[in-house]
Amino acid sequence: MTTERRSFSSCVSKPTRQPFIFYFNFILNIIKVVMDIFASLSSSFELGLNVNDEEKLLNLRARSAGLTFCGCAHAAFVCELVHSLTNTIRSRSAVRDSLVSGSDGGLCVGILGLGHLGKQLIFSLLKGRVPTGVECFFDNRRLALWADVLFLCCLPSHLSRVCSELHSRLPKRCLVYSFPSAVPVTSLAELLGHSFVLKPQYEIEGCDAADVWLTCSHLTTALGDPSLIEASCPLTMKGGITLRLNWVCGVLYGLLNICTSACLGSGEALSLINSIFNKDGINNEQLEARSFISSSCASTLHPDEPFPWISLTDAQSKETPLQRFLSSSKSVQQSVCAAYKSFLERPGK
Repeated sequence: MTTERRSFSSCVSKPTRQPFIFYFNFILNIIKVVMDIFASLSSSFELGLNVNDEEKLLNLRARSAGLTFCGCAHAAFVCELVHSLTNTIRSRSAVRDSLVSGSDGGLCVGILGLGHLGKQLIFSLLKGRVPTGVECFFDNRRLALWADVLFLCCLPSHLSRVCSELHSRLPKRCLVYSFPSAVPVTSLAELLGHSFVLKPQYEIEGCDAADVWLTCSHLTTALGDPSLIEASCPLTMKGGITLRLNWVCGVLYGLLNICTSACLGSGEALSLINSIFNKDGINNEQLEARSFISSSCASTLHPDEPFPWISLTDAQSKETPLQRFLSSSKSVQQSVCAAYKSFLERPGK
């Protein structure tokens, strides 16, 4: 009994290292087997992208840069048109009770959402092309009440909550400009309880010239590039990105509504809008009342009587007299393009 205890005691007090060596060798063998398996497999990290994959990636980058550039350039152009029109209205009348704006005569531009697109839009506006002031709001409703033009740059997933905060609280004169592409303009107007909504609908087409957008790495610099200005012109877009004619119709109907909000007669409203797009006096074809509304309504509209308020939702989702007129009037199309290029080519202040 004593001997057996001694033997057991000595085994416990002097443990062997054999189990450790066994497990260590076992793990090494597993690692070797795994390495042998992977050694026979080809690695995409070693080979890199093939030519086709690289071209696809470049096209995606180009389209993304192009959409950002076009979105900000077109938005800034709308601000310039609204600013030019409202300034002209103020210059013709010292007091317009129905036209509320900044006390200094500037355009109040609200941007709701400061992600990538919102920041890029701020940079393009603050570059100096559109005179704007900067104010920070921590309440979306206060921002909406303050703004003449309100840009919705929030994510589509946040849009429902944002719209619920603004529902039926937007002044009629406030032009809402939305960027989220997943929500149709008709649904957006219902969510906001507001019909004065403008929304560009960009479409992507297969094109070999998409690499023109790869130079858009710095937006504020790119906004002065003549080749990008030419490629982004709304009615003659290039580089695989297109914009429907109904966006231009919505912009023009929006200007008409601003005149209606200021209680301008139809004759004066047409004169102001034509002057914006025909500053050099070259275009002989003018926008008329029947360009915007049906011939029957235009025939009974007195020059001193304001135009009826036009729903921009209908203007962008239905066929309109203006859409038919613009599609057949190359002269007016050229005037819109010339105004766009002139605005972006003008040096920032």
